[in-house]
Amino acid sequence: MPKQVDHRERREAIARALWRVVEQRGMAHASVREVAEEAGISHGAVQHYFATRAEMLVFAMDFASEQTSQRVAASVGKLGDPPHPRDMLRAMLVEMLPLHDDARATSRMSAAYVLEALHDANIHTRARDGLKHGRDLVKRIVRQAIKEGHVSADRDPVTETTLLLALTGLTPLLELTVISPREALAAIDQHLDRLFSRSVSAPTPAAPPARGR
Repeated sequence: MPKQVDHRERREAIARALWRVVEQRGMAHASVREVAEEAGISHGAVQHYFATRAEMLVFAMDFASEQTSQRVAASVGKLGDPPHPRDMLRAMLVEMLPLHDDARATSRMSAAYVLEALHDANIHTRARDGLKHGRDLVKRIVRQAIKEGHVSADRDPVTETTLLLALTGLTPLLELTVISPREALAAIDQHLDRLFSRSVSAPTPAAPPARGR
C-alpha cells in the first residue's frame, strides 16, 4: 500500500524551513521558492499546502507559538506542584528570549512576523490577538500571585504585567551581542526578586519629645 502522507507533518516541515530561511537570510528571502528549496521539495509542493506566502507565514508563526508554549510547559512541569508563580513567570520570560537554538529560531520568526503585520491587516489582527492572549496569561499569574500573598497587594497587576513583558525587549540586545545571556538572566531574576519581595523598610522611629528642665 502507498505510504500515507501526514499533511500536518509536511506543513510543519515547511514551517521549519521558513524559520531557517528567516534566521539565516532574513525575511526578504522568505519567498515560497526559497522556502521550497530550503525544505528540499518543489515549489508546487509548497503551494499544495499553502496557497499564498501570507498563509505560509501565518502557519509558521502559529507553529512557532505552539513550540514556545510547549517549551514553557516542559519547564513548568519540572517545577514544584503547584509551581511557584515567580518560577512560572521566569520560565515564560526565559523561553521568549533567544537563549538557545529553538528559541532563537522562533524569536526571529516572531520579529519578522511583527514587521509583516505592520503592512498586512489580516496578519496584524492575528499577531495582535496572539500578543493579547500571552499578555492575559501573564496578567492572570500576577493577579494570582497578589491574591496568594506572594506579591504586595499595592502592586498594580496591569503595570506589573507590562513591566514583565518589557523584559522581552532584551532580545535585540542579545541578538546583537550588546549583552550576554548571563546579563539577561540576571536582569530577569533581579526584576522578579523585586516584584516578589514583600519586605518593607521599618519606619524611622519618631524622636522622643524634649523634656522640660
